Amino acid sequence: MNLRELSDLLGLSQTTVSRALNGYPEVKEATRKRVMEAAHAHNYHPNTRAKSLATGRTMSIGHVIPLSNHHEMVNCVFSDFIAGAGETYASRGYDMRVSVVDDSDEAQAYERLAREGKVDGVIVHGPRLDDERIPLLDKLGLPFVVHGRSSNCTTPYSWLDVNNRSAFQRATDFLLDLGHRRIGLINGIESMDFAMRRRDGYASALEARGLPVDPALTHSFEMTEPFGYAKACEMLDAETPPSAIITSSLIPALGVRRAVEERGLAIGKDVSIICFDDALSYLPNGVGSPIFTATRSSVRDAGRRCGEMLLDLIEGKASGPIHELWEAELLVGQSTGPAPAQAVKAFA
Repeated sequence: MNLRELSDLLGLSQTTVSRALNGYPEVKEATRKRVMEAAHAHNYHPNTRAKSLATGRTMSIGHVIPLSNHHEMVNCVFSDFIAGAGETYASRGYDMRVSVVDDSDEAQAYERLAREGKVDGVIVHGPRLDDERIPLLDKLGLPFVVHGRSSNCTTPYSWLDVNNRSAFQRATDFLLDLGHRRIGLINGIESMDFAMRRRDGYASALEARGLPVDPALTHSFEMTEPFGYAKACEMLDAETPPSAIITSSLIPALGVRRAVEERGLAIGKDVSIICFDDALSYLPNGVGSPIFTATRSSVRDAGRRCGEMLLDLIEGKASGPIHELWEAELLVGQSTGPAPAQAVKAFA
């Protein structure tokens, strides 16, 4: 079925049907719903090339992925985000263009996308402190949304972020309320904005209880299982080990669990663990009852919403900058419990 046949079936003009399918705000909601239902029932799909010619858009969204030696962008968290964003693009007739580049070529990649008109907009991943990509994209005039935020950046921009500071303050407070006083932190790379905010939340909770941040208990690097394992081993083998550890992801938490169990210790009894859980599709935190107590937010939902925000900016349905700050929920699982008696006694 083509556009003319769908229009004749509905008794509407081709312009009205096209505008309804493309989400133009002047089309009544009842008409839009009727058109969408008929298109679905008759397996009608707009011709992407024709749509591009009609709108002056490429119908493509860009993602620039640096091959970094310092921060591995392509991981299961990124995959879930991309899956969510891709669902949004597909539902609105857009394709995805992924450019994998060397770190040193990232700025040139954005410039090339803007110059050659290959995409209608981009999503920026892994924002850093005072991220130079944001003023660059603003200067290029290429619509963009940042997944996360960049502290100290004065350029106005659209972003969606989880409240990382409050999530880690809440996690630390939860452990402090259970009597824990030596609490380790296994964080992401702290030049990344999210990791800096998580450390701030951790530190502020300790300081509010009159407890100093012990450098021997705080570690930051790539969020991998081996890193979580190595740093947990180091802390647990110290003269004064922590009775609890917070990790910036479910992935290093698995390494912490391995280190704890190798030492014949019980998780939730001898050592408590809290992690940040991105609600990953292929790495669930247990089924029904969570394995780890976790501060939780869905990165797949974030991908969907970032895609919606960007397409709304491109199509003129919203005017930027758009800001959304999501709160993480705290799920109590099997990995936390009261501080062991010997840990409490050490601080008595």
